[in-house]
Amino acid sequence: MKKIQASSLLETLETDTRQIMLRTAQLKQLPVSRLAQQPAPGRWSVAQVIEHLNTYGRYYLPKLQQAIDNNKREPAEWFTPGLLGGYFTKSMMPKPDGTIGNKMKAFKNHSPAPGIDAIKALEEFERQEILLLQLLNKAQQVNINHSRIPVSIAPFIKLKMGDVFGFIIAHHQRHFVQIESTIS
Repeated sequence: MKKIQASSLLETLETDTRQIMLRTAQLKQLPVSRLAQQPAPGRWSVAQVIEHLNTYGRYYLPKLQQAIDNNKREPAEWFTPGLLGGYFTKSMMPKPDGTIGNKMKAFKNHSPAPGIDAIKALEEFERQEILLLQLLNKAQQVNINHSRIPVSIAPFIKLKMGDVFGFIIAHHQRHFVQIESTIS
């Protein structure tokens, strides 16, 4: 995989996170009924999509915090994505034209049922995004090539800290494409 300046990667991910936060604030302006409405049977409402993202945040954010706290290495100038981490992040990202390439089915423990409290889900997501920004900032002080973090769906697979940040934010971007489709 192609290496990238670590500070540049973290700054880009911070900018992407701020964009997601702006879009989240816009969602809060919509009527709760619209946030809770499934666009079709078997398809997720906006509230369900946000809750899906929350399930990943509940897992990964504490793991990232712990990895940063335990990482005593000096920041590296360059980040080289891992083979799996780079693949997972790339497969999660929306295409340059804003569409979603390969459809993926959510794992059962990340599949929210209908009837999610939209306001609570959005408020939790906002708190998670604030924490994510703080972690991205703290990550500037450590080596993101180190500190392996287990994948939520397969804990025996561990990704570099930098890959986990990239994956989480690509996952958010992917689902915000879905949210835009759901509300339009």
